[in-house]
Amino acid sequence: MVKKKSHSAGVKETLDITDELIAERRTSLKMPKDMVPWMAKTIEFIDLNMLRIGKIICWMVIPLIFAMTFEVIGRHFFNRPTLWAYDVTRMIAGAFFMLGAGYALSKGVHIRADFLYRNFKTKNQGRIDFWLYLIFYFPGLSVFLYMSTGFLQESIMRGEKGMDTAWMPYMWPIKACLFLGIIFLLVQGVSELLKSYWAAT
Repeated sequence: MVKKKSHSAGVKETLDITDELIAERRTSLKMPKDMVPWMAKTIEFIDLNMLRIGKIICWMVIPLIFAMTFEVIGRHFFNRPTLWAYDVTRMIAGAFFMLGAGYALSKGVHIRADFLYRNFKTKNQGRIDFWLYLIFYFPGLSVFLYMSTGFLQESIMRGEKGMDTAWMPYMWPIKACLFLGIIFLLVQGVSELLKSYWAAT
């Protein structure tokens, strides 16, 4: 907590940096001891595997940086731009975003407009989250999963290629990442739903 002095009456005020430290709210994979055993084990299993997936996905940053660096050096210092760097970087960045979404949800770092919600009691927060997951989250992602399945199947069958660049890469790998990313979000959503239920009750 950072403290600063008030210029008006000499009263000390506190600067709330909770939002900046939000990722630290979920550093432990262990659930409370008073939680129902099957629920605790399910949450711990999902969160542990999502942590492992997140650690694997983070390595995608290395080929992303390599492709961007290679393109910049080749283009500006040797006047030899590549055909592939643009497609590789945007596809890796898209895959990084989608595949890491479940891990981000497990850490509670998705953007949410909670300026009112954050002041509610834990039980009320749990109730709100629980019903929002049931009414909006799972139905919405189920529709996305259905749509992405069709996109992926069609892309593979047609041998779809990107038509906006000279390299024209196959598009099914990035659409497969969209499909997997939605599955990760749905699985992590089960963990979040159980956490919300426990908080509400």
